[in-house]
Amino acid sequence: MPELRKDPVIDRWVIIADNRGERPRDFEIAPRRSTGRLCPFCEGNERETPNEVQSVRDPGSSPNGPGWKIRVVPNKFPAVCDGDLGKPPAYDDALCHAEPAHGVHEVIIESPRHVSSLTQLTKDEVVLVLQTYRRRFEILESHPGLSSVMLFKNMGAEAGASLEHIHSQLIALPMIPSLQAAELQGAKAHFDASGRCVFCRMLLSESVSPRGVLGSERFTAFCPFASRFGYETWILPNRHVSHFQRITDDEIVDLADVLRKVLKAVETAVLPPAYNLVFHTAPLGDPPLEYYHWHVEILPAFAKAAGFEWGGGFHINPVYPEQAAQELRQTLEKTPESKDESIRQTEANSERLPMP
Repeated sequence: MPELRKDPVIDRWVIIADNRGERPRDFEIAPRRSTGRLCPFCEGNERETPNEVQSVRDPGSSPNGPGWKIRVVPNKFPAVCDGDLGKPPAYDDALCHAEPAHGVHEVIIESPRHVSSLTQLTKDEVVLVLQTYRRRFEILESHPGLSSVMLFKNMGAEAGASLEHIHSQLIALPMIPSLQAAELQGAKAHFDASGRCVFCRMLLSESVSPRGVLGSERFTAFCPFASRFGYETWILPNRHVSHFQRITDDEIVDLADVLRKVLKAVETAVLPPAYNLVFHTAPLGDPPLEYYHWHVEILPAFAKAAGFEWGGGFHINPVYPEQAAQELRQTLEKTPESKDESIRQTEANSERLPMP
């Protein structure tokens, strides 16, 4: 079973999971080529994955067989495992602490077709994907012992994906990861000092700034002021809400549209297209938080971290976010369906943003 180990100097956990090295890799091998190798996520190859825990299926189709639109399966090579919370730590002394890596690790296979990006799905298909995300969060809220859920997508080999077939991953943990804890702490400190949600303030500012990318009735996309990566883009709901699973049906439809357009612009700007997409949300079990705002972060694999980043924790970004946002807007303006919704029209939308 994988282990959770705590760093004795920094309040940071790591997962030791040697089975992750056994994952298949298929970026050099297309599905059903003459090599005989099959993509485990393509329709018809359901036997290659663990049994599904949730699916969206055609009427009359059977579980773990063809006829599905979306499948959720346990990760075959999990970083964490659903185990006994009462099991004693493997190490527990003044210096070293390790315990079984209890949690949930799932794969959300987002299409039976062998495509790689959400931009290759229709808007209605992306709506189904987002609805599935929401349902997984709702189910895990009642799972005993879990504190946090991280939903993420690795797009492209440069961003860490091992299979090109479109999918996302979900990892739920019994603790709050250090980066998420720091984000929550910073947001609360800002709220305690000003009485205002820092994310709501960002919305009001960025929606009309040179860093704005795209605005809609319910969502705003922008390149953050202190972007860590070239073309880094955030998408925030205009309504203040701390938990992703509280997203409404209307917001899901709007987000599906905004997400597809923004990702297409990022994929055009970053070649080869490679990025990590991460959903940031409040911890499980918490009541609605006044100081926190769920959001999506798109983190392009524009440049690899090197010695300074790893040694000091600083990121060196070679692209000004204002420049990145301008390029993304220009790409959107070349797309007829996006042109009328460009950020140049969001000054009117900003009037509908909630006052923080």
